[in-house]
Amino acid sequence: MAFELPDLPYAYDALAAGGMSQETLEFHHDLHHKAYVDNGNKLLDGSGHDGKSLEDIVKATYDAGALVQSGLFNNASQHWNHIQFWEMMGPEGRAMPSELEKALVENFGSVDAFKDQFCAAGAGQFGSGWCWLVKNADGSLAVTKTENGVNPLCFDQTALLGCDVWEHSYYIDFRNKRPAYLTNFLDNLVNWENVASRM
Repeated sequence: MAFELPDLPYAYDALAAGGMSQETLEFHHDLHHKAYVDNGNKLLDGSGHDGKSLEDIVKATYDAGALVQSGLFNNASQHWNHIQFWEMMGPEGRAMPSELEKALVENFGSVDAFKDQFCAAGAGQFGSGWCWLVKNADGSLAVTKTENGVNPLCFDQTALLGCDVWEHSYYIDFRNKRPAYLTNFLDNLVNWENVASRM
């Protein structure tokens, strides 16, 4: 099944008041995400993975022992990551549902403690990558970070929230201030209703 670039679930300027400019979304979605789709489709053709779901392709091409992942994995995983990323943000859904708040308190001690761990993971990811709030197989929640395009699918975890810490995600609006971008992401951009729905 060929990869397709999804439309954003909101207008390009919908997140500007929350600190993510229209210019960032145009570059990030229309250029960076589109490149993962286009390159992924070239690599998918004749790979033996045609007809599989995107999730199955990511899982099948991840190599835990590899120092460098394959081109197909990198593009497929980044395509999946970005689909989630767009959905995890929004101009609405800023109020945190009580069931999510309760789960964060149970697993991290407080919502603020979760946010501190999430920001630390993102700021501490050396080079390009992602930070995540994940649900483990036993139902517990954890904060993780992954390099490049690696994501929770690779570890049989459910991604509840992910933040892109590649420079293309924040450099236009925040220059090199990744910690400020992460704090702003949690405070002004996350659609907490979407996060709760993933539990």
